[in-house]
This record gives sequence, structure tokens and C-alpha cells, in this order.
Amino acid sequence: MPKRIDHRFCTAPMMDWTDRHCRYFWRLLSHHTVLYTEMVTTGALLHADPARFLRFDPAESPVGLQLGGSEPADLAHCARLAEQWGYDEVNLNVGCPSDRVQNGMIGAVLMGHAGLVRDGVAAMREATSLPVTVKHRIGIDDQDSYAFLTDFVGTVAEGGCETFIVHARKAFLQGLSPRENRDVPPLDYDRVYQLKRDFPHLEIIINGGIQRPDAAQHLPHVDGVMLGRAVWHQPMCLADVDQALFAEDQRAPLTAQQAAEAMLPYIERELAAGQRLHHVIKPLFNLFHQCPGARQYRRHLSEQAHRPDAGIDVFLAALQQVERAAERAPAAQAG
Repeated sequence: MPKRIDHRFCTAPMMDWTDRHCRYFWRLLSHHTVLYTEMVTTGALLHADPARFLRFDPAESPVGLQLGGSEPADLAHCARLAEQWGYDEVNLNVGCPSDRVQNGMIGAVLMGHAGLVRDGVAAMREATSLPVTVKHRIGIDDQDSYAFLTDFVGTVAEGGCETFIVHARKAFLQGLSPRENRDVPPLDYDRVYQLKRDFPHLEIIINGGIQRPDAAQHLPHVDGVMLGRAVWHQPMCLADVDQALFAEDQRAPLTAQQAAEAMLPYIERELAAGQRLHHVIKPLFNLFHQCPGARQYRRHLSEQAHRPDAGIDVFLAALQQVERAAERAPAAQAG
């Protein structure tokens, strides 16, 4: 039996955002949130050095590898790699609507091929002891009825999938960009709630347009929530997740300043290993969102972190901008 993962709160797999540096940082803020990689195609793992895509710090766990692909044998091979590299879950992308991935039978286009998704899930389940999950939309193009959605979920569940992460929008495979597909199709949370009522034995995680303060209101209706861009733009919204949603964990949340200080050894280690500063600290760009000095902090990083020789001193100087602003704030309030 695959080990059970607590999906009460998850962050979404996001291309160009949820790399290993991002996940390491987010793990400092929340011990229980389930994190996911960027989507990795089966072709990339089959035809390139897997270490380039799969290397991660064990501290990130629980972390799931999101795969993009449709050929069952390839998915099975990549699921085995996920287990070998120490991931906690394998997730299949059936939600990305971009033309590029559609041409490779990857992403949302697979919602129209439920039998193929079922066979891919079954192959992965046979190849690994890890949980195999599927992330998908509520429909595609004119295939957007509730009956279509339930047929998809029921068919894929036959392959052994027990956890479905449902983006509560349909996807337009033509006519909208991937970015527009995240905003233009209307959200339908009630449809996801209904899915849980009709499949009570399955684990249903809701995704799409959810802000951190609203996360708890979904939990009476589904098994978990997944946030995406909200966490990227305001990473400190993760800081109180453990206390708010995991009552058994009452550790005091980190402040933004404490989170920055906790990242310093990691940043120094990655720089020593040859990483560029702007890659490592990219997920910290919005760390001080709405704090005094946030604008100066971001400006300093924008101007200095891309330099080829940029070192830890650039990040420390940006932190000083916040510290100075915090010192000035009480004086201004008193005046």
C-alpha cells in the first residue's frame, strides 16, 4: 500500500517557479504543506541526465514529482526514478493547456483520453510503491458537463488513482494562452464539492484562485486545498499554515526576517556550489510583501542580484534596507 500523505494544504506545481530553491524556502515556512516540483516531462527524464531535473534536498519532503507524459511505459519508468530519488508522491499533469504540451499529448488534452490516463496511472502504480495522483481541470472546451467530469474521474480511478487534485476551471485548448486559462474560465468550486460527495471514497483536493485566508472554508467540502500564485506573491502566507490547519503543530511561525536569516546557510551553500544568486533567491523576492522597506529590498535585488559576481553580500544589503525601514517606521508613527 502506498504511504498516506496529508494533503490538507498543498502548493501547486508551477513552471519556472517551484524549483528546488523555492521548495527549500517554502519548507522553512511550513513543515506540513505538501510541495510539488515543476512539471518534468517523461522525455526529459528519458533522454537527459535525470539528476538535472530530480535533484532535491531531503528537507523539502513531503514533496511530489509532477510528470508530464502519456505513454504508460515511459510514465512507469519515470515513476520508478521518482522513488529512487526519494520523492514522496508522483503526480500526473492533466491540466496544462499550452499548445506545446498538447502536441506531445501532455496536460489538459488528456482529459479527452480518460482510458489512456487510467492506463498510465495503472502502469505507475505497478512500477512504484509511491502514491500516484492526478491533477486535472473540470473540463476542456465544450466537454465541460458534470457527467464528463465524473466519467473522467471514475475511469482514472479504475487505474488505481485515489487522489485527484481538481483545478476548478475548465481549460480552453484553443484560443487562450496558458496564462489566460488561469483566469478567464470561471471558477466552479461547487462542482468540485459535488465531486467529493459523489466519490466519497476518493481524496479530492481543490485548486484554483484560492487565497490563504479562504483556504479553511473549503475543507468542510473537500479533503484539501492547493494554492499556487498566491503563495509565490505572498510567501509569508505559509507561515501560519501549520498552526491554523494542523492543530497538532503549535510551533511559533517564523517572521519574514527570521525566514531570511534561516535561508542564509542555504544561499551560501548553493553559491559555493556554483549557483547564481538571482536563481537561488528568486522565491524570496516577495518575502517582505507589504512590510516597510519592501520596495527598497526588491529594487536592490532587481538591480544587483543578476550580476555574475553577485554574492551573499547583495542579499544582506537588501535585508538592511528592510531593517532601516523598520527602524524608521516607529519613529514616523510616533511623530
